[in-house]
Amino acid sequence: MAHDGGIEAPRAKFHAMEHGTQDDWAAIITHELPFQAAQAGRLLDHLKLLKDEAGGFAIDRLEHSLQSATMAHQAGKDEEYVVCALFHDMGDMLGSFNHADIAAAVLKPFVSEANHWMVEKHGIFQGYYFFHYLGLDRDMREKFRGHPHFEHTAEFCAKFDQNCFDPSFEAMPLEAFRPMVERVISRPRRSIYMKGD
Repeated sequence: MAHDGGIEAPRAKFHAMEHGTQDDWAAIITHELPFQAAQAGRLLDHLKLLKDEAGGFAIDRLEHSLQSATMAHQAGKDEEYVVCALFHDMGDMLGSFNHADIAAAVLKPFVSEANHWMVEKHGIFQGYYFFHYLGLDRDMREKFRGHPHFEHTAEFCAKFDQNCFDPSFEAMPLEAFRPMVERVISRPRRSIYMKGD
């Protein structure tokens, strides 16, 4: 429950949305705004679940994410791109078979169409580097050839994903990315809950 100066903020009185009033929704928004403001912290906390889960790789999944974001930052990519690099595999713990979709869904309100598509499709594009070892088609990404974001996504996988498994690489710590995450996540670009969307 939210509190303001020790006094509990009002809550909606309805038990079914069809009975809600303007006052109910004003009360809900009073609680929702601070909840939304804390989203960056919740996302960073979720990313910590990737620590110590290596899945057979040379480093754990959190370190992979940190290397990806660090390399993107060092290459001069903008904050939004760096945040996408940081969170591109955040879905690994919840959706082993569709991790890219989960990360893309979380980031969609806050990032450009190009970066959203990049995160959403990176699993297929990353397959170029290993699908053939699993009996899959390494050229699966070719079905997207000609798409406006094809090269953007191919570059991400080549420069900031497939090469981010180096135990000797010194990645920036997670907390170093917090200000970037807070800035990107505080500016939704599109949502059904925004006027004019």
